[in-house]
Parts: sequence; structure tokens; C-alpha cells
Amino acid sequence: MKLQQLRYIWEVAHHDLNVSATAQVLYTSQPGISKQIRLLEDELGVEVFARSGKHLTRVTPAGEAILKIAGEILRKVESIKQVAQEFSDDKKGTLTIGTTHTQARYALPSVIKKFISKYPDVALHMHQGTPTQIAEMASDGTVDFAIATEGLEHFNDLVMMPCYKWNRSILVNKNHPLAHKSKPSLEEVATFPLVTYVFGFTGRSKLDDAFKARGLTPRVVFTAADADVIKTYVRLGLGVGIVASMAINEEDKEDLVAIDASHLFEYSITKLGFRKGTYLRGFIYDFIQQFAPQLTPEIINQAVQCHSKAEVDQLFVNAELPTH
Repeated sequence: MKLQQLRYIWEVAHHDLNVSATAQVLYTSQPGISKQIRLLEDELGVEVFARSGKHLTRVTPAGEAILKIAGEILRKVESIKQVAQEFSDDKKGTLTIGTTHTQARYALPSVIKKFISKYPDVALHMHQGTPTQIAEMASDGTVDFAIATEGLEHFNDLVMMPCYKWNRSILVNKNHPLAHKSKPSLEEVATFPLVTYVFGFTGRSKLDDAFKARGLTPRVVFTAADADVIKTYVRLGLGVGIVASMAINEEDKEDLVAIDASHLFEYSITKLGFRKGTYLRGFIYDFIQQFAPQLTPEIINQAVQCHSKAEVDQLFVNAELPTH
């Protein structure tokens, strides 16, 4: 069994069983990958992939179990490389982040600018997606860590730590009936069509919970993952917008009215999560603390040693989180 063979089956499984696409990513030949997979299967005595002719059709039950272990092995190999690089050059390497549009657009730019200035030889990559997608990326090692408000709690193999809390604002056109109300009630808001986030994005669950608790059924006429898209449709008069307050800038206030809605909804907490066993290089600790000052290396290491999410949560039970 070769490490290269494990890399091949892992990559094929994560490229929709497309051997040709995998070969392009790995800069090798399609026949070479197919041959090595066959050699591995012959050695193990089981098929990792089911086939129809020359095409791979699915991962077998045995393959599922093998791939899980292969992933762990490959992550350990990567950790060994990271350790070696840390000692050879602690300011050179790669940092890969998974996050949502809201974090990428509004919460991360200043941190990334400072980080790049401090670590010019670190290649920084950002993957955007749904909260579930980026949590999966952190879980399978595609990214070093994920930053999101929703979705991370569904993955038991992630160490999750709170970064900051935030709330929402109501956005309306200047001639809208709510424009002159400083503290509209939830009942008043529910009388208008709403434009807000797709379910599962940017704390949407807190919004839905607030209406449900008051026995209200809001009429959501349009949803999007991007606050800028929501603003566009508010401007078109499609409905009342509800967005993260951090997504509102001075330019928006030129033609829209932003009303603080923290009296209507509970605060949401954005969290950072990484896979247990991930080797964190010095510049990763630094990035995390720049983003969330309370997450010092000491606190992060304590969280890593916890045996459950409840233990991690207990670490931060009295923590004063910054507000965005």
C-alpha cells in the first residue's frame, strides 16, 4: 500500500468519481490513477469503487470505511509537513479559510489586509459556500478552519469557538411606512412582505424563531445569501429587508433607512471551527486572534483539549464577546 494510492482514491472520491478531472488536478495521467486504484483494490481484496464498464459509479461500503481512514492518514501527513515547515520557516506557508459571503464581505477584509501585510509569504486562500459546505470543508481538511454563524454545530469532529455576536437591522425605502419608526414591533414588521437571508445562512434561524415565538407567520417574498442582493430588491420596493447590521454602510443610508432591530431578535454568534487534530501553525493562531482577540493561543489550546462541545462552551460561558 502506497501513500500515493490513498491520495488517488481520496481525490477521486472528492471529484465526483471523475478520474479525468482528478488526473488534471494532480498533474498526472488518467490511466496511471486507474492502475494504482486497481493495484490497491487487489492488495486489499475489496473494491473501493463500484464500476459500470470503465466508469466508476459509486463508493462501495468497504470504500466508505477505507476512505475515512485514508482521509485521516492524509491529514496526519499534512500535519507532519506543517510541523516541518513551522520549524524551517515560521512565516511561510499556506492558510486556507472556508466562510460565507457575509463574513468574507464584511467581517474579514481588515483582518486579511493586516495578515497579508505581516505575512507576505503566506499564500491565503478563501473558499466561500453555504454554512454546511464550509463546515464539511473543515471536517474533511479542505480548509484549515471555517467561519460561520450557522451549520458548524452539526459536525461533531470540529472544535468550535465563539468569535463575536451580532444582530440585525431593518432596511426600507425612505418613503416606507416604517421609515419613521425607531422601534417598530415585530407585529408591524410582519404586516409587510420581507426580503431576507436564505434559511441556513447568516443567523436566519434566530429570525424565524422570533416570529414563531410571537405566533406570527411572516410573508417572505424573496431570499438571498448575499446582503447586497437583498438591498437591491429592497430598493426595488419588493419588501422590507432584514440583514446583518454589519452589512450596512454609509452609502446604503443615502437612499435607504436602516432601523436597529436588536430589540426584536436575539443576538447571533459567529463561530470558528477546525477539525480536531489539526496542526495550527503560528500564523494561524495569529490570524484567529486578529479576528477574535479573546481567542488567544492559550484559550485555543484549552478548547482543543476538551472532550465535548459542552466543555468548550463552558470555557466561554463568561466571556465578553465583541459586537459587530
